[in-house]
Amino acid sequence: MKVFGFAGYSGAGKTTLIEQLIPRFVLRGLEVSLVKHAHHLFDIDRPGKDSYRHREAGAREVLITSDQRWVLMHELRGEAEPSLHRQLERFSPCDLILVEGYKHASIPKIEIHRPSAGKPLLHPHDANIVAVASDEPVDTALPTLDLNDPDAIAQFVLDHLNIDPGRPT
Repeated sequence: MKVFGFAGYSGAGKTTLIEQLIPRFVLRGLEVSLVKHAHHLFDIDRPGKDSYRHREAGAREVLITSDQRWVLMHELRGEAEPSLHRQLERFSPCDLILVEGYKHASIPKIEIHRPSAGKPLLHPHDANIVAVASDEPVDTALPTLDLNDPDAIAQFVLDHLNIDPGRPT
């Protein structure tokens, strides 16, 4: 499975870009999965739901399943957060796993940068960043991509990973 990431500060547009890229990859016949690194206190469950009550009672894992989807929630209960590479091992086989966040992971990634946000560039301190996508010109030696051109960004990712949607990956 090929892995490609998107890094940038909160509010830069990572989620929006990935939301635009996924259907472009799927239309090319690729099976795509996603890892999103969330902030410490996220929850996909709601108080009062059975699964929430089971977790609160101390269950280490709760699997919810239906004829439409399934989800497995695993409580770390004080254990260290698993590495990105450990989490990638959990995925079913697919052509491409996109990674949102994990700024410092050792995977190829595009930096999403909006100069108007006033945040510094990440790539001078991360050799795994292979390009910068922005809505304004950026002074860098890396390839720069127009953040508003998801077709070009999708093609860059495919080219970088040597994925030809016409042949098996």
